[in-house]
Amino acid sequence: MSFNFFLRSQVGLQLYSLRNQFLEDIPRTYRMVRDWGFKYVEGGTISDISLEAQKKLLDQNGLELISLAVSYEELLNDPNKVIETAKYFESKYVIVGWIPHNANDIGFDKIKRATDFFNKSGKLLKKEGLRLAYHTHGYEFKPYKNGTLFDYMVQRAKDFTFEMDVFWVKMGEEDPLALLKKYSNKISLLHLKDRKIGTKSNNSGQVVGDTNVVLGSGDVGVKEIVDEAIKLRIEYLFVEDESQNVLTQIPGSLEYLQKIS
Repeated sequence: MSFNFFLRSQVGLQLYSLRNQFLEDIPRTYRMVRDWGFKYVEGGTISDISLEAQKKLLDQNGLELISLAVSYEELLNDPNKVIETAKYFESKYVIVGWIPHNANDIGFDKIKRATDFFNKSGKLLKKEGLRLAYHTHGYEFKPYKNGTLFDYMVQRAKDFTFEMDVFWVKMGEEDPLALLKKYSNKISLLHLKDRKIGTKSNNSGQVVGDTNVVLGSGDVGVKEIVDEAIKLRIEYLFVEDESQNVLTQIPGSLEYLQKIS
């Protein structure tokens, strides 16, 4: 399968979608990603194999790890190791997807501290030819002054950018398309993920039950978002699916993307 609708943008897969499959058979899972037609992927290191073995499997299957996903703590405690790993995989981005907090105690103090930390870390990564992007998870859309905590982060992001997960934006009671248009100069990457119709929104960063559905069958508005992303020349759009039906839903999502191309 080839993707013919991306001109300056490219479609990829967030490998976290296949976390359970990797536990069963790592080489077979990489082959499946290749056979689906993906070339670009995003994800973290796999603890069960060495970096060398993982790089070999990526190369054998013609896959490029565009963005290396790391935890907040990894970047905080050993930024040089993060840089070394990202450069080893020839990645363009380092992604952090979660600001540490307990339950619902996320608030301005933690967001301010994280924003300062991301600017500091992003400056360090830039010197090494890497870009830092923060992945939204919903709790950033809690109210703050006349906007949200996310507004605070974006307006102060000088040395890092954002990976907007359209599912989590919707969960946070925001409009993903409107947010993409508003902050297009600060959003470098997207996660394409659709939400089951009838799912109740909340800005806790948590969901109950299986709420991911095939792209185009939910309430996120994927077609309009993809159209806008292509117009804005967002560099990479990563399909992500956290459902229990990932092996059937990812092919279904790819069929949908082909249909709207």
